Amino acid sequence: MSEAPELVTFFKALADANRLKIVGLLARQPYSVEELAAILDLKPSTVSHHLSRLAEVGLVSARAEGYYSVYMLDQSALEATTRGIFSSEQMATVVENVDMDAYDRKVVDDYSRPDGSLKTLPAQRKKLEAVLRYIVEAFEPGTRYSEKQVNEVLSRFHEDTASLRRELVGCKLMGREGGGGEYWRNE
Repeated sequence: MSEAPELVTFFKALADANRLKIVGLLARQPYSVEELAAILDLKPSTVSHHLSRLAEVGLVSARAEGYYSVYMLDQSALEATTRGIFSSEQMATVVENVDMDAYDRKVVDDYSRPDGSLKTLPAQRKKLEAVLRYIVEAFEPGTRYSEKQVNEVLSRFHEDTASLRRELVGCKLMGREGGGGEYWRNE
């Protein structure tokens, strides 16, 4: 997930039960390392480690009070970070390099022969739609086809051209004019 390193870093900082408890405690009031260690029954060095991880992502800050450092939750940073992380733009970057067509390719591979024709039409709707997205690629955008031409193209994939035609139109992958009129590939 190199596309969103701040997202990964943020969640890693919170991916520990004790760090979540520290955030919860600091949301109530500031605490010193020693106070947090006693409350959580942890060693002060462990609490310091957790606080440093939380500070790395800007969730906590410290101020000196005599011999102690008192830690507090930076509520505005927490809100700004979560607002930024969970924005539509940021969440979209997480899937930038994901192959969105992998499922369709797998289904088409499962249902087709080496020559590209289909062994059978999938009964499951989601799989049928993947096969239809594959089939519609055989039609040129902006070109109008007669029903006979559509049947010729569809017969390369499966003998049941009527079902394929009906499904392509039903899924809005192709448009149709009147009963048996012209067909075209929808964009």
